[in-house]
Amino acid sequence: MRIIDTHLHLVYKDRFSYPWLKDAPALDHQITAEDYFARAGKLGIDAALHMEVDVAETDMEAETVFMVSAHQKIAGAIAACRPESPDFPAYLERIAAIPGVRGLRRVLHVVPDDVSQAPLFAENIRRLAGHGLTFDLCVAARQLPLAIALAGKCPEVQFVLDHCGVPDIENEAYAPWAENISECARLANVTAKISGVIAYAGADWNTEKLRPYISHVLDVFTFDRVVWGSDFPVCTIHASLEDWVASTKEIVAGATQQDQENLFSRNAMRLYRL
Repeated sequence: MRIIDTHLHLVYKDRFSYPWLKDAPALDHQITAEDYFARAGKLGIDAALHMEVDVAETDMEAETVFMVSAHQKIAGAIAACRPESPDFPAYLERIAAIPGVRGLRRVLHVVPDDVSQAPLFAENIRRLAGHGLTFDLCVAARQLPLAIALAGKCPEVQFVLDHCGVPDIENEAYAPWAENISECARLANVTAKISGVIAYAGADWNTEKLRPYISHVLDVFTFDRVVWGSDFPVCTIHASLEDWVASTKEIVAGATQQDQENLFSRNAMRLYRL
């Protein structure tokens, strides 16, 4: 089964500044494309999209320029951005001109809730449609209503909901997460990303603990509106890349071959124009 990883983080501490890593010691080290693909290739992952790693704002463009050509198996990049800024339109023009950029992301769980709800934020996000770029929704589970509101204001933009909406699997907080995911799936311009939820299941995780959350996302979005991502190296906090691939495959083992191919590669090819 061919796999395209739509959510790969690489850390080049010799090139860029990552202020948040000082609070994440398990991830605070160099993680190169060579490190990742040495493991990923054995699992059937033959291409990946680099996901911005919340570098210092002054490094955002440089990170994007570097990552699109950091390795032959990197098929493109999702760039960092600040849609709340009046300077966003000019920034977008520069980012969109970089070959290999497939979308943008602003991590929203690290900023006040009202940032994504400001009129300027939505106005700037709507500009992505003219460039054919996606926008990744990276929110905490409690912020899913904010993500739904933003996507509703920008119907021409294709959104991708990261990490199944970040459910608190460790504490079995299925509701109201499940209801919000169902509401999110009603928006035709939102695709769900089955990525890295193994990191939210605690040290005593197992596949059966993940199953109801992943299954619900697949049920409401269907296999036509989902993509797969590793969230490497975050997925290795309690497990390994190999564990995450194996668990996902076990959960979808009963699906048709076509559905599995949609999840692991075909939808990503269409969504990101690969």
